[in-house]
Amino acid sequence: MRKFPTYFILAGMVVILAAIFMGAGFLTEIMWFKSVGYLKVFWIIFYSRWAVRLISGVIFFTFLYINLIIAGRSLSNVWSFKYREGIVNDMLSKAFSGRWVKRFFLAVSIVLALIFTAFTSSYWLAVQKFFHSEAFGITDPLFKQDIGFYIFKLPFFQVAYELMMSMVTITLLLVAVLYIIAHVEQGPARWLYILAREKQMAMLLTLFFALKAYGYRLSMYNLLYSPRGVAFGASYTDVHAVLPGLKILMIISVILAVMLLINLAINRPRMLVWTLGILVAASILLQGIYPALVQQFQVTPNEFVKEETYLKSNIEFTLKAYGLDRVERKEFPVKETVTPDVIMKSPTVKTLRLWDYRPLQQTYNQLQRIRYYYNFDQIDVDRYTVNGEIRQVMLAARELDQSRLTERARTWVNRRLQYTHGYGIVMSPVNTVTAEGLPNFFIKDIPPVSGDPVLKVDEPRIYFGELTREYVVVNSKTAEFDYPSGETNVYTEYRGKGGIPLNLWSRLLFAIRFGDYKLLVSNNFDSNSRLLFDRDIKTMVTKIAPFIRFDRDPYMIVAKGRLYWIIDGYTVSDRYPYSEPINDINYIRNSVKTVIDAYNGTIDFYLADSTDPIIKSYEAIFPGMFKSLDTMPEEIKAHIRYPEDLFLTQARIYTLYHMEDARVFYNKEDAWQIPDEIFGSERTKMEPYYTILQLPGEKTPEQVLMLPFTPSTIENMRAWMAARSDGENYGKLVVYLFPKDKTIYGPMQIEARINQDSQISQQLTLWDQRGSRVIRGNLLVLPIDSSIIYVRPIFIQGEQSQLPELSRIVVAYGEHVVMERTFEAALARIFGEPIVEKTVPAVPTEEMTTEELIKRASTLYDEAIKAQREGDWATYGQKIGELGDLLKKLSGK
Repeated sequence: MRKFPTYFILAGMVVILAAIFMGAGFLTEIMWFKSVGYLKVFWIIFYSRWAVRLISGVIFFTFLYINLIIAGRSLSNVWSFKYREGIVNDMLSKAFSGRWVKRFFLAVSIVLALIFTAFTSSYWLAVQKFFHSEAFGITDPLFKQDIGFYIFKLPFFQVAYELMMSMVTITLLLVAVLYIIAHVEQGPARWLYILAREKQMAMLLTLFFALKAYGYRLSMYNLLYSPRGVAFGASYTDVHAVLPGLKILMIISVILAVMLLINLAINRPRMLVWTLGILVAASILLQGIYPALVQQFQVTPNEFVKEETYLKSNIEFTLKAYGLDRVERKEFPVKETVTPDVIMKSPTVKTLRLWDYRPLQQTYNQLQRIRYYYNFDQIDVDRYTVNGEIRQVMLAARELDQSRLTERARTWVNRRLQYTHGYGIVMSPVNTVTAEGLPNFFIKDIPPVSGDPVLKVDEPRIYFGELTREYVVVNSKTAEFDYPSGETNVYTEYRGKGGIPLNLWSRLLFAIRFGDYKLLVSNNFDSNSRLLFDRDIKTMVTKIAPFIRFDRDPYMIVAKGRLYWIIDGYTVSDRYPYSEPINDINYIRNSVKTVIDAYNGTIDFYLADSTDPIIKSYEAIFPGMFKSLDTMPEEIKAHIRYPEDLFLTQARIYTLYHMEDARVFYNKEDAWQIPDEIFGSERTKMEPYYTILQLPGEKTPEQVLMLPFTPSTIENMRAWMAARSDGENYGKLVVYLFPKDKTIYGPMQIEARINQDSQISQQLTLWDQRGSRVIRGNLLVLPIDSSIIYVRPIFIQGEQSQLPELSRIVVAYGEHVVMERTFEAALARIFGEPIVEKTVPAVPTEEMTTEELIKRASTLYDEAIKAQREGDWATYGQKIGELGDLLKKLSGK
């Protein structure tokens, strides 16, 4: 007896501790949402979740408890059997008396209601969308319902049906068990008869079959997502066999429900058994056997004729669901009559993308990391107007990666108080290279150095980014490390808006949340200290808007002297009728552009597609959350781009759904594929790439995201798709079709021609065997005038080096494939002109200072060693000769 209070106290302590820990997580979440300015969104989601759970829980509890109480009356005689006598009978009779039974049923109902509703809160969005539904203005061809019904209302009806059916089934089983217990002495042979004559069982079964009839009705709508036919959506068999069968089963279910009520008066249990058997048999026949026979003997022998109507619906609705119904299709006549002058004056060549982001990332990390704890996690592509000219650039954020700190440096003070942020960005144009094969920088070093006011970075600190996964405390008594400066470090304090003020209460809560007692006992904090957590930008946007699907590739921009992240957001669904699914969706729109200040952590959600009904629904659910794109600052708006994830999804769908003729689609006569290419030494799928292009018929160059297509059976190029990103043309898709009577080389055919060229292949093989690694960069397919030019950069990386250098350019045009140091030299070879490479006018050595002569000698030596490593002995001899002459002049000074 003494142990009971001890266990009780321990259990109470466990409950209290659990409440404290859960409460700490909840309260700190409130603080976080308040700090980013989206507390209202938090409460809407919170109340929605709990409202759904509470309402469903109350309904389940009430329904179950009332039915258990009614069925429990039959237990009054369960322990009064003749063979149970004496004290045991008295005790059991008391235990099963009305008061104790009600308490037991109450406990069972509460527990089951809690279990049942544990997952119902996840349906909050389906409920909210039901009450904030929008019309698409498009109706399906079978049931004539607006698409909005299937996106917003049908999911709610489906959830409600499943929950109600589960509730009735659980209750029915428990009530049946109670009645069997009450009549257990009569044996199994009588149980069915007993259950059939109970009015409560009849009423529950009536409700069950009424719900079943409603379920068959919902299944009719779900035929629009059937995978049975030649294409996704309702097929001939679904419409002419499954649909009539569902109607019959719905009628049988209604009849059965009515007969159950009638049976209360006539008391014919066997009739119910026969009716139930008829339902089961009809279900097997109408949903299994009959559709299979129709498919086998009517559809398969004459498939296209039977499926043509439904195939047309699949094509039409798939194109609409993925925004491909607005694709502009144009012919691209390949003439191959372009002149070198036209090529060199083309905006495409002026911003020719020579650098591949993969080797460039290694180069950035080698040249501009500055310290081991910095990291360039990814390379982004953008465009800026530099010196009045549009330039395509690659850039990367220099983030602080705490995982790179040495073991000795990974102290609590360093990780939480001192190493708090990254610093600056690196930017280089995509089309220039130094004599050493390295990028020319528009922005470099720490603090950031740039030669153009447009690219000036006034606030380079990155407190919110892709590698900021640890919580930190700013404005503590320990100075924050800002950036290295020679042999010393520069320190700073945070003046931004982000973070949560620390006081004794918040320190306690965060110490519990993070399991870090040092937050509570440290003397490093004062009234100005602020804690920043969940500052990884992907985590931030997903927490605020879990109903938006975000792009995998956030990118950084420079605007008004500050650093911002832009993340594209998508509204998606898997409930668009007839639309072909890809992965887990069959509808997508780029409806949101999210902008995050890298210093303050402020987040703005802008509407990129205000016509999308799903985003309209979210606007109604979360009033004030989304801003008009017109309110986005122009300096930021200049850098929005067509997102790669959306483009790749659309391209994959378009490989088949460009065939809008049903018969052509059925036969897959003109199926396309995304071509392969060689990166490094491995064959891989070609990636979409951003480039500055003057599209045929357009007057100005613009940034586009493009990708070529090849037929599914051969390697020839069939078409290319471009997504436009600038001005009024933003979001437009254009597909250029090549003539079918001409052979236009595809990427892998160009790869083969490169490998078959004896000079090129021998040189690449030679480099690979001399302690170097050859990296083949992106193969670019560039339309210029009425011609196609293929460009591939070749990078050389030393065996002991992580510094890839852009060494050669392979250019293919028509029947020519050449490799030279520059694009200009390759073009000159193709057109049989003298090779004149671009060089920087040299200062006469006689006018050089001693310091300049030494610097020039060092450059000549590096160039000679590079030529030697590449096997270019002519250049090697030339550079050594120049170096010798220079050393003689230097010795005479």
